[in-house]
Amino acid sequence: MDNWTASAWPILVSAALKSTLVLGAAWIIAGLLRGRSAAARHVVWTACAAALLALPVLSISLPSVHLRAANSILPADAGAPTFRAAASAAAEALTGTPAAQRTSRTPTKRPAATAMDWRSGVVLVWAAGLAIACLQMLTACFALWRARRAARPSEYAQLADTLAHDLGIVDEVRVLETASGMPMTFGVLQPTVFLPACAVQWSEERRRVVLLHELAHVRRGDAATHLMARTALALNWWNPLAWSAWRAFLHERERAADDLVLTAGAEATDYAAHLLEIARTMQSARMTEAAAIPMARASQLEGRLLSILDARTPRAQASGRMGFTAAMLAIAMMAPLAAIRAQTQAEIAALQDVDVTIAAANAQKNRAILDQAAVSYEQLRKFSEAKKLREASLALAEQVNGAQSPEYVTALIGLGDLTRRSGTRMESDEIYQRALALGDRPEAYPALMRLGLGSTDPEKRREYLERARAVGRDGNEIGSAMTWLAHDRENDLADPSYSDSMYRNAIAIETPGSPALALTLELYSQMLNAAGHTTEADAMKERAKLIRRTLVGAAVSSRMMVDLNAFKVGGDVAAPKLKYKLEPEYSDEARSVSIAGTVLLKVVIDVDGMAKNMDVVKGVGFGLDEKAAQAIALWKFQPGTRGGEPVPVQAVIEVNFRLM
Repeated sequence: MDNWTASAWPILVSAALKSTLVLGAAWIIAGLLRGRSAAARHVVWTACAAALLALPVLSISLPSVHLRAANSILPADAGAPTFRAAASAAAEALTGTPAAQRTSRTPTKRPAATAMDWRSGVVLVWAAGLAIACLQMLTACFALWRARRAARPSEYAQLADTLAHDLGIVDEVRVLETASGMPMTFGVLQPTVFLPACAVQWSEERRRVVLLHELAHVRRGDAATHLMARTALALNWWNPLAWSAWRAFLHERERAADDLVLTAGAEATDYAAHLLEIARTMQSARMTEAAAIPMARASQLEGRLLSILDARTPRAQASGRMGFTAAMLAIAMMAPLAAIRAQTQAEIAALQDVDVTIAAANAQKNRAILDQAAVSYEQLRKFSEAKKLREASLALAEQVNGAQSPEYVTALIGLGDLTRRSGTRMESDEIYQRALALGDRPEAYPALMRLGLGSTDPEKRREYLERARAVGRDGNEIGSAMTWLAHDRENDLADPSYSDSMYRNAIAIETPGSPALALTLELYSQMLNAAGHTTEADAMKERAKLIRRTLVGAAVSSRMMVDLNAFKVGGDVAAPKLKYKLEPEYSDEARSVSIAGTVLLKVVIDVDGMAKNMDVVKGVGFGLDEKAAQAIALWKFQPGTRGGEPVPVQAVIEVNFRLM
């Protein structure tokens, strides 16, 4: 199956099942309103059309809610990647570096295209039906636009203005004369009523009720709902329920317009007679019915006449606000349904792998297996699988080592860190507090730092940081706590030398080349620069940059650093194309000091579609360079080509970090 049909198939089938559910619900609601007015039932069908239109949009735009229970009903999603920018970081498109080509490399052969299967055929048939339906609507609109331009103003425009005022219509309604045809209404932004030239031969009463009927459609906004419902039908042209809903929509709309004419003072028997005569002697052009509203359709006439002549029929009108509210409610109710997906094949396999991993770790009493697997899933943002592994690690630590052990505290903090990334801060803080309830110990250092840096209360923040400093296990941990304590008191007038002393002491004990030292240098350089010590500040900033550049190489696996003779884009060398993107995350350090900026990485996109040989062209520091590299290491590209064959290509990737 082609890539686009593979992605479209699960969406199409899922939308088909969900739209059938919506249509069924609309029929039930309309049935319950059988004793109410036609206008009330028309609101139901209008809301149904709005929901059907919103369904595919919501299905694509809303985050997926993958449920195992949906696997037996909905088709498995192909797992095609989406390209959404995260709230805290947005990655820009790939840009190839311009220049001439470099040395060549033996190209790999591209796999042959697979034959189209039956699913592709179904998708193509649906797309063809949609295209035909949309073409009908466009053709009808074009024909009516031409007719409106060619028609001349009707001599009954003044009568129409009077009737429009009586109906409460504020906007101008054009009344035009056509050579022949059925009276009809067309236009959303520029409402137009078409009257045939033979209207001069009608009685004054017939002209009045005809204009009342057409103006009733304008008053109710039926031109807009007509196009909306017709578009919903185009999307669901294959579904018999959609066609029956369309007929019900038209039937209730015409009855609602009839009710408005009758409440405006028309005699029921006279109106029925005029309607019957118009239907008998006039025909509308079928090609225009996709966009216009003709006064009478033979298929609906019997039911309309019975309703007109039945004095017991409720004729109350629904307000335009009620119709809009009903449509918005229908769309809102559609959102949870639209978001539901069957689990992807990858998710099903992942859960099976998780269960196997947990079983193996429990059999061996080995938590390391669980923690390593959890880290892998966290990198891919598969938090549900990672959480299951972290919870299993916590349970195993309690079983083997006890609920007071250092291993248990470490497992508890690992679960808290995961919850912090995937859930709410309140939930993660509760887990950290559970760890601290077992006492201030070296294993609790991460919890103390997380709570300290996340606190908005200056006193509590410093308390947590001091406690973290006290239990730090090495120079990096102690130095990091000292660095943040120094940063918090940079403007302390009571002890202006405190921060300078703390920064210098942290630098003295932190490991050369470590992230802890890089952060201390970055924060200290900011303070020095603000104090006017630019020379010393610049020297520290350069030291930090060198460390960050080295850390980028360490942030990705060794397979990402290989010896490649890469081409540059230009001539017959085509640039790679991004297929899968995992958004980079903000580092805790950058978020804590509100750092934003752009990271530029020079990479080579190899023939396997992976970014390799990453080098920082422009960095931001504060851990953002490493976060960008970690994310890009998981991106997947369609390789660049030379003469149609995949080759390694140099490229520059720009990642913009923005605080939202």
